[in-house]
Amino acid sequence: MAGAAGVAVALHEAGRRDVAGTTTTEYLPRAATPRLPPTLAWPQWGRTPARTRTSPGTLAPPYRVDWVFHGGSLLEFPPAIAYGHLYLPTFAGLLVALDPATGRVDWRYDSHRCAWASPAAAGGLVYQTFLLRPPACRASGDDRGELVAFDALTGNVRWRRSLPATESSPLAAGGLVWVGDWSGAVSAFDANTGRRRWLAQLDGAVKSSPALAGGRLLVGTYGGHLYAFDPRTGAELWRASTRPRLVGRGRFYSTPAAAHARVYIGGTDGVVYAYGLRTGTLRWSFTTSGYVYGSPAVWRGLVLVGSYDGAFYALDAGTGRQRWRFDAGGPISGSASVVGDVVYVSTLAERTYALNVRTGRELWRFPDGKYCAGVADRDRFYLVGANRLFGLVPRH
Repeated sequence: MAGAAGVAVALHEAGRRDVAGTTTTEYLPRAATPRLPPTLAWPQWGRTPARTRTSPGTLAPPYRVDWVFHGGSLLEFPPAIAYGHLYLPTFAGLLVALDPATGRVDWRYDSHRCAWASPAAAGGLVYQTFLLRPPACRASGDDRGELVAFDALTGNVRWRRSLPATESSPLAAGGLVWVGDWSGAVSAFDANTGRRRWLAQLDGAVKSSPALAGGRLLVGTYGGHLYAFDPRTGAELWRASTRPRLVGRGRFYSTPAAAHARVYIGGTDGVVYAYGLRTGTLRWSFTTSGYVYGSPAVWRGLVLVGSYDGAFYALDAGTGRQRWRFDAGGPISGSASVVGDVVYVSTLAERTYALNVRTGRELWRFPDGKYCAGVADRDRFYLVGANRLFGLVPRH
């Protein structure tokens, strides 16, 4: 009980010092959503810098189950959608290419490791990180990980590079692939050959994924810092941090989302932070009552993010003020997905909710899901259950 009380006190202390935001500095209210060419169908975790995790479409609940893929182990991260396939990693280290229409496996790769990250797809290749050894996936004498590039259509390995253990989802753009690792490094590799182009050593383990926006590569660390690098050279452009607490600082497991000329990220101190993309200046903070592990999704001026306190929040992207809150009935560890005007969120109680993104009103629920709710294309919502992937279609 003393430990829990200490966490509560620390979160409360942070909450008393929340920074109120304004829309007068480093904020673009009508920032355009990046248009991705076909060769960059799913270049990063969440597809776009705003991390909405969907292709353009207007799907809406209620749904019916069209097909089910049994993963055989925990499915903590959603697939990438590209080149006519779903590329799905499993906790036990499989990477499978599924037919989106049927859920049939077109090819599979067994890494004999574990996979705690989503793949990226760009330039006809699929990039996936792996770490440690199953079934426990704990650090041991063989604690190396790797980054592997696959031919998107055949699954043939094009190149692979050994790394320290990594659960960072790759980011591929402009002929480079960036990834972080547990040693506290972030690396840039040539997308076609795997040759390392640069490496930067940070202040703590990198367990989240990099983001690319406004000519900056953004990386959060377990040292409690958010870095901005020149993506081509690795030169550090700025460094920001979590706010001080009674005991230490919060850490960044959350992956940053970029929109409106700002960077949004959650901390293990229970705080959602907004920093200026150009300068790294803290523009606002909002305190929840639990860890914020998931990456925010940003949609039309709303920052959508869940907390271990069991609540899902819609925050004003400019000011940080709460616009609405939904009590989900269980801790939220993963990230939300937005399709049309519906936001989907899953809880550790293994329940997925579809909410009206403007009001937070519940529209539909599904009796599975645990981490990231899923991804979508024009035809289906692919809901990520605890160990199954569901291909859902609207119920007419």
